[in-house]
Amino acid sequence: MKIDGKVHCFFEQSGVFKNEFRKLGYEAYDYDIQNNHGETDHVIDLFAEIEKAYSGEVSIFDAISPDDLIMAFFPCIYFSALSQVDMTFGCRNYRKMSVKEKTDKILERASNREYFFRVCIKMVSICLQHELRLIMENPWSMQTFLKSNFVMPPTFIDTNRTLRGDYFIKPTAYWFINCEKTHGFTYQKDKKSKSVIHCKKSPKSGICSEERSMISPDYARNFICDFILGKEQLATQKSLFDL
Repeated sequence: MKIDGKVHCFFEQSGVFKNEFRKLGYEAYDYDIQNNHGETDHVIDLFAEIEKAYSGEVSIFDAISPDDLIMAFFPCIYFSALSQVDMTFGCRNYRKMSVKEKTDKILERASNREYFFRVCIKMVSICLQHELRLIMENPWSMQTFLKSNFVMPPTFIDTNRTLRGDYFIKPTAYWFINCEKTHGFTYQKDKKSKSVIHCKKSPKSGICSEERSMISPDYARNFICDFILGKEQLATQKSLFDL
């Protein structure tokens, strides 16, 4: 893929993908409603911007051209497999609640999920209508909501992210809208031993920790080179096949 414009990293405040794009010579920016890492270039309510764009109002999308690329790490809080468990009366978090209290919690979660789902579809629709290039990311392990309920299947699924140097296996789906993925595979190698690394260490690995949702810089670089730029990297083993 050739990127003549800018890279807009939506729902990213860590700067991980943004900084790897910058290292490769691209103008890239983070957009998120929070700035916990001090990396968010544009602190903005992207949900509100999506709603405005879908309604034909002025929005952040007006400043994005077909030469640009949007990478959207759309929030998975209501789509993940863990969230599916929270939709049941048997959820451990509800064990001390009455049936009415459990029901109210589930109905509230269902309403929130519907809103997130609608906004996600609108974001894809905006990019299709305005011919903007979009890569959307979301988890794909176990029974996620998007597996049977989204408007289109993912372009591909990275089944083991540790092979490209990430902290966790975490199968992840990617949707390529108005663009095609390249077909590389870069094995993450140790710089000293040259052996393939299957996992990197993370400071925390709690099931709900923020660190668990983080992506390693190595993975970001390898993903960009393998699937976006088709760029072969030095001192890596690469084979051309589609996973």
